[in-house]
Amino acid sequence: MTEISLLAAYLMGSLWLLSCGLNACILIILYLRAFPGGKAVRRRQRLGAVQSGWTHPEQVPVITTQVPLYNELNVAERVIRAVAAMEYPAGKHEIQILDDSTDETKVLVDRVAASLRKTGKDIQVVRRSDRVGFKAGALEAGRNISKGEFLAVFDGDFVPNPDFLKKMMPYFLEDAKVGLVQARWGHLNRRDSLLTRAQSLGIDGHFTVEQSARSATGLLMNFNGSAGIWRRRAIEEAGGWGYDTLTEDLDLSYRAQLAGWKARFVPEVVVPAELPDTVAAFKSQQFRWAKGSIQTAVKLMPSVLRSERSWFHKVSGFFHLTHFAIHPCLVLLALLSLPLITIAGPRVDPGWFVAAGLILSLASLAPSALYWLSQKRSGIPWPLRLMGIPLVLITGVGIAISNARAVGEALIGKQSEFVRTPKCGDAAGRTYQVKMPTLPLLEIALSGYCWYVVVQLFLSGKWFLAPFLLINAVGFGYIGLLGILQSFPSRQPPKQAGRVQFETSPAHPSLR
Repeated sequence: MTEISLLAAYLMGSLWLLSCGLNACILIILYLRAFPGGKAVRRRQRLGAVQSGWTHPEQVPVITTQVPLYNELNVAERVIRAVAAMEYPAGKHEIQILDDSTDETKVLVDRVAASLRKTGKDIQVVRRSDRVGFKAGALEAGRNISKGEFLAVFDGDFVPNPDFLKKMMPYFLEDAKVGLVQARWGHLNRRDSLLTRAQSLGIDGHFTVEQSARSATGLLMNFNGSAGIWRRRAIEEAGGWGYDTLTEDLDLSYRAQLAGWKARFVPEVVVPAELPDTVAAFKSQQFRWAKGSIQTAVKLMPSVLRSERSWFHKVSGFFHLTHFAIHPCLVLLALLSLPLITIAGPRVDPGWFVAAGLILSLASLAPSALYWLSQKRSGIPWPLRLMGIPLVLITGVGIAISNARAVGEALIGKQSEFVRTPKCGDAAGRTYQVKMPTLPLLEIALSGYCWYVVVQLFLSGKWFLAPFLLINAVGFGYIGLLGILQSFPSRQPPKQAGRVQFETSPAHPSLR
C-alpha cells in the first residue's frame, strides 16, 4: 500500500504539471492563430479611424485616473506627474490620488497635487479614516465620488506615456460592451539583476502570449491591477470592487465578464513599471498573487461552471485561476522523490521512471516555449533568450515553498492583509522593507535534499527524473541563498534621479 500510495501521489502531481503544460501549449497555438504577421498593424489602423468619432468636445467622455498609494515616498511624485501629463481634452480628465499613507508620503502628495492644480489640472487627494479593504477599498471609495464615465488605474511604480489615454479609449468606442481595456506592462529595471531579468521574462510571457491569446479569442482574462481602464457601468454591474480576496483585480474582472462585459488586451500600448529588486519583495508579491488567485478560484469557479460559456472557456478559466497550484505540486514531487526510489524503486519496473521523466520533461517544455515565443516577439536576441529560459524556470521553482504556503492558506480560508510591494523609485528616499517568513534556510535545506536525490538517481540507474530534480535543486538554492545575502544591510549608494531610461524594442515598443 505504501508503494502504491507513493506511485499514485507522484503520478497525480506529474499529470497536473503536464495538464498545465498542455494549457500553455493551447495558449501558444491560439496566440499564433490570432496574431499572424500584419494583423496587429491593421487593427491599429482601424482603431485610428474609430478615434475620429470623438473629435467634438461634447462627445469626449470624462475619465477619472485613480492612483492608489500607501507609504510610497520613492515613487509617488513620479507617478502623479506622469498621469497629470497624459494628453486628454481640458476639463475631461479628473485625477484622484487615493492616499492611505501614514508616513511622509502624505506631505509629498499634498505638495505635488497643489503645484499641479496651479497649472489647471483637476486633481484631488482622497484620504480615508481607516484602511478598510486596502487597495480595493481605496478604489471603491474613490469611485463613489468620482466624475468619470471611465476609470483608469495606475499603481505607484508605473509611468504611463502621455498618449496612453488616446491610444486606449478607442477600444471602448469600437464596442459598447467592452468594460475593461488592459495595456501591457513594460520594465523600468529589467537589467538591474538576474532576479529582475527573470521576473521580466515571466511577465512578458503572461502579457505577450497569454493575455493576447485570451483577449483575441474571447476567453476569460484578467485585469492586472494597473495600467488599465474600466467602464464605470461594468464595475457597478459586477458589484463594485471587493476585498474578500487578495487579488481584487482578478476577482472584479471575472465578475464583470460573467455579467456580460468584454475585456480587451492591447499589446501595442506598453506602460513601464518597476520590478521588485529583492527576493523578499518578489516573494511577497508572488505570495499575494498566489493566495489571491486561489481565493478567487474558490469564490468564483462555481459561477464560471454555471455560466453559459462553452466548456472550453470554463476549462481555460479553471487553469487560469488555479495556475499557482503548480507550486505545492513542485514541492510535493521534490519531497516524494527519495521515498519513491528507495521504497518503491526496487520493485517497480524501470519503465515507470522513464514515463514519469518524460511527463515532467514535457511539462517543462511548454512554459519554456511560451517564454521563448514572447521574447522572440519582443525582439530579444536569441542568445539572451537561450540564457533567460533556465533563469526564469529556476526562479519560478525557487519560490515554490512560499507560494505553496499561500495556496494552502487560501484553501483553508486563512485571511491575511494586503501587503504592498516596496518600490525603490529613481531617487534617494526611504527604504521600505517587507516582513517575510523565515524561509531561506528551509529553501537551502530542500536544495541540498534535491542534490542528494539527484546523486541517488544516477547511482540507481533511474536518471530519467534527474533533470526535474536538478532544476529544483538549483532553484531552491538560488532563491534561498539570495534571500540570506539580501538580508544583510546594503552598502550600495542610493539611487539617483534620472536613472530610468526608456528604450524601444525593434518589434514592440517594449521597455527593457
